[in-house]
Amino acid sequence: MADLQDDIPTTTEVGEDDILPDAPPPVPASLGRGYTPAEQPDTDLLARARTLLAEHPVADGYSGLPWALRHLPWYDLELGEAAVDTDMPRLREGHVGALFWSLHLPEGPGGGCAVAAALEQLDLVRTVIEAHPEGLRLVRTAGQIIDARNRGRVAVVLGPAPGAALEDSLGILRVLRDLGLRVLTLAGTAWAGASGLTRFGEEVVREMNRLGVLADVTGASPATVERTVALSKTPILCTRSAARALRPHPANLPDELLVALGRAKGLCMVPLTAEQTGPTVPDVADHLDHVRDVAGPECVGLSGTYDSGVVHPRDLADASRYPHLIAELLRRGWSETELSLLTWGNVQRVLRSADFTARAAQHRRDASTVRIGDLDTL
Repeated sequence: MADLQDDIPTTTEVGEDDILPDAPPPVPASLGRGYTPAEQPDTDLLARARTLLAEHPVADGYSGLPWALRHLPWYDLELGEAAVDTDMPRLREGHVGALFWSLHLPEGPGGGCAVAAALEQLDLVRTVIEAHPEGLRLVRTAGQIIDARNRGRVAVVLGPAPGAALEDSLGILRVLRDLGLRVLTLAGTAWAGASGLTRFGEEVVREMNRLGVLADVTGASPATVERTVALSKTPILCTRSAARALRPHPANLPDELLVALGRAKGLCMVPLTAEQTGPTVPDVADHLDHVRDVAGPECVGLSGTYDSGVVHPRDLADASRYPHLIAELLRRGWSETELSLLTWGNVQRVLRSADFTARAAQHRRDASTVRIGDLDTL
């Protein structure tokens, strides 16, 4: 069951009336949604994509499903749920092996206490997973993701959570980590602003490294991204960033930051949203090509951003459509090795790195008791 809440707008797919101003004109339906005749994937490519995904499933870097479910009076993800973009039949059809579940916080004066809102989201996540034991499994480590996959479950990784959930307390960060949090978004906090990380912000990143919590710099200022890349002992994430050179969205990364991210072996997870990547499958593939070429094949991943209220490209309307994207990349000449890193391997590498660094750091460094007022005043 879910709490009785007002309905939220359903996520949509770009249609002929929704084409963005700089998008190409729509093609006839007979040619396939979002494709030109030369780009239309054939059945052989789709079959190859499905075979590859069966071996290297998708680790999806951002899902808004928990927040979407809290507005439904009833749902069943195992049988299928038309009110959301994500359910077990579509996850299986899309060959999704792992999902990063966003812990969304309400905005505005009615949002209430950030800590309480984060804990309520955690409670909802556990309730959803317990209600679907044959399909979902809450995981904390890269090894547990592999175990969940071997048991036929979709692994659920907690995060990203907004940095506001900490309420400037490293103690709260440790509590959230004990409850399973693995990714924290730095943007939108007093300690990660336009000028970069404050001294307290640097202490937050150090404590995140000690705990194995990954830093997400999506939407952060260039100064914050650069300082976090330099300071963090583990790779950092951009859970919803594409290439600004192709589309000037504020959350997309310019090439100089993509280069820095690549050198630090971080991970840019390209979102499947019309606003950030464009209204067609080839548009999304263009961003994946660009990030791979600039940052390297070990630094590009996927972020479905399903159930987050955004508009998706044509033919990528829900979590079942990943084979169509992989077929397009196969058509462009991506190797099996590159695709295996894109879908699964890069996320595994980043999580394993965070786990290893945390184990080592906990032998050298005690839990930080620093407060924001101790460092960022005067």
